[in-house]
Amino acid sequence: MAVKTIDFKRYSSIHIGPKIEVEVIDIIGNYNDYRIIGKANNLLISNNPPPIAILGENFDYIIEKENKLIVGAATSSGKLLTYCKKHNIADFEFLAKLPGTIGGLTKMNAGLKQWEIFNLIDGITTNKGTLTKDKVPHSYRSTKIDGIIFEVVFNINKTGYCKENQKKFTQMRDNQPNNPSAGSCFKNPEKQSAGYLLEQSGLKGYRIGDMAFSDIHANFLVNLGNGTYEEAIELINIAKIKVNEKFNIILEIEIDIIN
Repeated sequence: MAVKTIDFKRYSSIHIGPKIEVEVIDIIGNYNDYRIIGKANNLLISNNPPPIAILGENFDYIIEKENKLIVGAATSSGKLLTYCKKHNIADFEFLAKLPGTIGGLTKMNAGLKQWEIFNLIDGITTNKGTLTKDKVPHSYRSTKIDGIIFEVVFNINKTGYCKENQKKFTQMRDNQPNNPSAGSCFKNPEKQSAGYLLEQSGLKGYRIGDMAFSDIHANFLVNLGNGTYEEAIELINIAKIKVNEKFNIILEIEIDIIN
């Protein structure tokens, strides 16, 4: 494998992390000694992480075949959205302003409210073989995928790309803060909004050092300048305690934490 130096304070969306060498994967295989990441859009990484690897350009592709889209796991959501718009393919509009790689989005079953990536998936190729969708346990913002995702196959809906839907999804995300963040910090509990629970627990705008729960949307943990991993973890732990004390609900992390 090749090696690439990444400064996670610049590379990650929350602007936290060390400058380290990561391995670049170019062939399907077993990489049990490495933590595989994507574009670090939902990642919080410590200064002492385990060995990390990323997928290389060999896994950045989109192939249309037999009414399916075959997409490499290193392909960005923006690239797939552009392809679907150009080729008039429906149902991918929710990817607008949803950053990440297809592998990462699939791993966390990313989406917006009831629109999620698993609604469109036909199968997934991992280092342990190819799995059909029905063989992969998945739920809201969660999957149990055994292995490294290298390729995802999507069903195609040729009813036509909907610009109005894209506009709707974009507007739904316009209420999100512009500060560096890793997206939603906690998953929404059943029939509840994590943002509401945090706000009602007095955490909207709550700050430690340069990390805070946004005063625009309480479920966004934002970096106000030089925030640290330690400050972020302290805020996460405080939030869990306060929400549990007030509502008897244990919040589940949506951010991927690497320590």
